[in-house]
Amino acid sequence: MTTKSTRTVDAPDAVLTFDVREPSTPGEHRPLFIFGSPMGASGFDQLVDQFDDRIVITYDPRGMERSTRDPAAELTVETHAEDYHRVVVAAGLGPVDAFGSSGGGMCGLHWIVAHPEDVRTFVSHEPPLIALVEDADAAQRVGADIVETYRRDGYGPAMAKFLRMVMHDGLMTDLLSAPAPDPAQFGLPTEDDGSRDDLLLSGNLAMPPFRPDFPSIKAGPVRLVAAIGAASGAGMACRGGRALAAGLGVEPMIFPGDHGGFAANEWAPGNDPVAFAAKLRDVIDRA
Repeated sequence: MTTKSTRTVDAPDAVLTFDVREPSTPGEHRPLFIFGSPMGASGFDQLVDQFDDRIVITYDPRGMERSTRDPAAELTVETHAEDYHRVVVAAGLGPVDAFGSSGGGMCGLHWIVAHPEDVRTFVSHEPPLIALVEDADAAQRVGADIVETYRRDGYGPAMAKFLRMVMHDGLMTDLLSAPAPDPAQFGLPTEDDGSRDDLLLSGNLAMPPFRPDFPSIKAGPVRLVAAIGAASGAGMACRGGRALAAGLGVEPMIFPGDHGGFAANEWAPGNDPVAFAAKLRDVIDRA
C-alpha cells in the first residue's frame, strides 16, 4: 500500500508540482527521485509502480503538465538543475538516489556538481549531450532548425522534425539536406494554432549546448552511472550516454529497452518496465 501526496514549491518564473509516494512499510533504502526533461511525472508511472519498497519522488518540469513557467524567461540546464534541488529541499527527504532520463539525465549532471549534498547515486540515462558527440556541429544545426521551424510554422512541422531526429539511427549529418517530413505521417496537426509555449520546442531545444564539468564530477562525492538502452542503436541520446561514459573513463551501463525503456507503449511495445526497474534497483542498491 502506497500513499501519494502532491505538493508545490515556488521557483523564479515558475511553480513546480511534485509527488511523494510513501509505502506503508518502507525499507531502509534512500528515497528515489525519478525525473525527465521535458517529460512530466505521468510518463514514469509504469516505472514508479515497481518501487514499493522506498519513497519515490517525481515532478513535472516547469512548463510541463501541472507545473507553470513564464515562457519569456530563459531556460537553461542550470535552471532545471536548480529545480531538482528545490524539489529535494521542499520534500525534506535528501539525500536521495536519482534517475534522470534524457534531458533529465543531462541537466542532472549540473545538479550533482552544484548541489552534491542532495544526491548519493545518480543514474544518467541517455543524456542528449550534443556537444560531446562526433557530429556535434550537425546535431546543433538540426536542433536549431527544429526551433526555427516551431517559431515560423508551429507545432506540427517542428515536432515532425524532432521525431525524425530522435528516430534517426546514425549521424545527424544525414538530416541536414533531407526534405521536411510531413506532420500527418506522425499523426500531427498540419495547421498552425498559433501557440508557441511547448516546453520541448520553445525551451529545451533552444537551451545552449551543455558540457559536463568532468573534473568536478570525478572529484565530487556523488556516484554517477552513465546508462544507455540495449535497443537504442546509434540514436542521438544513446550516443550522448556513450560520450558521458567515455568522459568518465568507464563503459556505459546497459539497461533493458530503448530510450524510454522504463515504459511500454504503442511506440515501443517491447519495453519491459519490470526488467528496467530491476536493473535500476540493482544499480542504485549496490552502492
